[in-house]
Amino acid sequence: MIFDFNCLQLSSLWERLLGAVGDAAGGVLNRVVDAIRTMFEGDPETRRQVSFSVAIIALSAKMAKADGVVTEAEVSAFQQIFDFPAEEARNVARLYNLARQDIAGYEAYATKLSGLCSSGDMENCPMLESVVDGLFHIAKADGLVHESELAFLARIAEIFRIDEEHFRRIMARHVHLDGRDPYMVLGVSRDDDFSAIRKQYRLLVSEHHPDRLIARGVPATLHAAATERMAALNAAYEAIEKERRAA
Repeated sequence: MIFDFNCLQLSSLWERLLGAVGDAAGGVLNRVVDAIRTMFEGDPETRRQVSFSVAIIALSAKMAKADGVVTEAEVSAFQQIFDFPAEEARNVARLYNLARQDIAGYEAYATKLSGLCSSGDMENCPMLESVVDGLFHIAKADGLVHESELAFLARIAEIFRIDEEHFRRIMARHVHLDGRDPYMVLGVSRDDDFSAIRKQYRLLVSEHHPDRLIARGVPATLHAAATERMAALNAAYEAIEKERRAA
């Protein structure tokens, strides 16, 4: 995932940014932050978009490394969730590898990213939820979410101020140790009547509609993660509806 290339002429900008960062793996985060601050002084919105994009690339690199092995499937999953133009692949790979080798821990990157929620309210911020969804997509790409990856994701969610119940709902969309639990996905109880379940489903669909996400500042390049989330919500509701009709 890079920036909104349809709105910004960023190819030369991207080269300038990486030129300022250099090739040394140590201290990448601080060098990137300093470069972005200098290059986008007086343009806070572009600075936020660029900062977000750099941070998510870095977190994806740290996520792929969490289990000690970076597989082709995980790299492919990164490309599926965070789309970028083919001509920028070399630049993305360069930053991805620098972040993977950086001595700064993933918590430093997550903390930087957590301040970029456009609503100003970090508590269960939809933009940050999309990031966690994307990281789950990468984690499960090799067929298994390892314990170290799950610990990584739980800590990221904690830094993002995503509460435990909310994190369990996110996890339920991706990890199914005992089979998919549609009630957990929607955040409802098996004891709830169907009207309450339908109301919760409609609320979630409204909150995660692409137009609503755009209004909240979720970058277009994260909409693939949002689409996957919507599919999970729809599947959960349909499963519950089918179960209730059968009963």
